[in-house]
Amino acid sequence: MSEKQNTFITVKDYSVSGEDFQLIHSAEFDYLETTPKPSVEALPGYYKSEDYISHTNSKRNILEKVYHQVREISLKKKLKLIESFQSENKTLLDIGCGTGAFLKVAKNNDWSVSGVEPDEDARAIANSITENAVYNTEKLSEFKNQSFDVITLWHVLEHLPNLEAEVVLFKRLLKPGGTLIIAVPNYKSYDAGYYKNFWAAYDVPRHLWHFSQTAIKRLFQKESMKVVKTLPMIFDAFYVSLLSEKYKNKKMNPFRAFFVGLRSNLKAKRTGEYSSLIYIIKNS
Repeated sequence: MSEKQNTFITVKDYSVSGEDFQLIHSAEFDYLETTPKPSVEALPGYYKSEDYISHTNSKRNILEKVYHQVREISLKKKLKLIESFQSENKTLLDIGCGTGAFLKVAKNNDWSVSGVEPDEDARAIANSITENAVYNTEKLSEFKNQSFDVITLWHVLEHLPNLEAEVVLFKRLLKPGGTLIIAVPNYKSYDAGYYKNFWAAYDVPRHLWHFSQTAIKRLFQKESMKVVKTLPMIFDAFYVSLLSEKYKNKKMNPFRAFFVGLRSNLKAKRTGEYSSLIYIIKNS
């Protein structure tokens, strides 16, 4: 099949470079792959933007204020979620932990926490609130087998260059019966279809992969890991729509973004295709 037949959509990098990227559909997994992928050396340059909110604690504009307000609500829900999977030791690894807010909350609730964050500035902030529990990505290869009860990736899986190798790594690090929690955007949501190439959650080329529910199930089945539950991220439809309006119309339109986000969530009540989904995945 030719590349043209495989191309699902062409999307622009609105945050940094202005370059165009093709999203190629995988028939095997049902995910979309960003093409061309930046080299490992070039990729960090695409994160060099003051608008990359997860690497800062600033609240300079409406987007950042909304992001941090939603984050505070989400932190409580994330803690409640991992508490439902706790074991006697309560060991947690948060991959791509950003500035460490979730790790701090977990640590304050008696979890033994470790984090991994490639961004140096974000890692410094995280270490200042977690007693130096956050490491660079090289640390992942140094953790012992079956070290963690729970591993979390909150909007991180889509950023990882070596996808299948990472799944093998998660399998190695999880204890038998351990839980992997992954949150990712869903390219089959209503808001993705509405905004098309302006959908902010494509976020090329920082997002190298774009997942459907089928894609997540197939990807982890290869390592005998099973999706046991999916949960909606209700706020994502509103936040992503707000940013998508900015890309599409060169300005924010909170009223239209709210309407699109609301409609997306209402439709998802019937279809299950929310803007973003949390996957609860059990290790065998």
